[in-house]
Amino acid sequence: MALFESIAEVVAYANEKQMSLSEVMIEQEIHVNHTTREVIMNRMTDSLFAMENAYKRGITGEGVFSPTGLTGGDAVKMNRYRQSGRTLSGMATLVGVEAALATNEVNAAMGVICATPTAGASGTLPGVLFAIDEQFRLTHEQKLEFLFVAAIFGMVTANNAMISGAAGGCQAEVGSASAMAAAAAVAIMGGTPEQSAHAFAMALGNLLGLVCDPVAGLVEIPCVKRNTVGSTNALICADMALAGIENRIPADEVIEAMRKIGKQMPRELRETGLGGLADTPTGNMIKMRIFGKEL
Repeated sequence: MALFESIAEVVAYANEKQMSLSEVMIEQEIHVNHTTREVIMNRMTDSLFAMENAYKRGITGEGVFSPTGLTGGDAVKMNRYRQSGRTLSGMATLVGVEAALATNEVNAAMGVICATPTAGASGTLPGVLFAIDEQFRLTHEQKLEFLFVAAIFGMVTANNAMISGAAGGCQAEVGSASAMAAAAAVAIMGGTPEQSAHAFAMALGNLLGLVCDPVAGLVEIPCVKRNTVGSTNALICADMALAGIENRIPADEVIEAMRKIGKQMPRELRETGLGGLADTPTGNMIKMRIFGKEL
């Protein structure tokens, strides 16, 4: 069994074999890595525990803060705000925001997170997972299913385009993470493989062109808050797909579009900290304050 080369292949195989997308990923891992189901499940459980622990740590006490002092404590503020009962957004959406903030704040504070698919985008996928868990109380097995579905969509994206901000901008990081999460959300809510593919395509398409412009070159501003957009985008796109809404551009073509856009982006907008928000007057002042010189 070879690695799947496209989303279309994954969907076709799942339908042909009457398998869930998560089982397709597990089967591939067993064959490609010559290992056992038990080993694979244990490894994914470790990833899940890392996500759960980061979320909990980020909303405990006054929260966590980065060594620079640029980020921290916002997940706790969101937690308190959503419990006030006077919010504009729905509870599931705000849990997604809260979990995304918490995870990325832990990352900025040098804590342990699970890169999904990167450290800079590590809050997007947990944001969606824990938002759904808050509403539907997922079992451990359902949480693992979510992660395996996200993994197979992420694998195809990484192999056909990029998942690095340095290579393709933040569309490749938060954009990919958002799309992976949307596909996984559809799957654990009982959607079809085709619906997962539509959710993936919508979520990635919505974030095409998103630049990577970390202030002072650090994965803090705007990275932490940008993950909240990835989470909410994924939830919306999953709901659209589950409602029967389809994306006119197939998932594989959206991935290819992302790859081309990433190649066309100037280096200033690909994680160099030289453009976008990093090059604003305030962004440059922050850089000078932290490093005391031009980079």
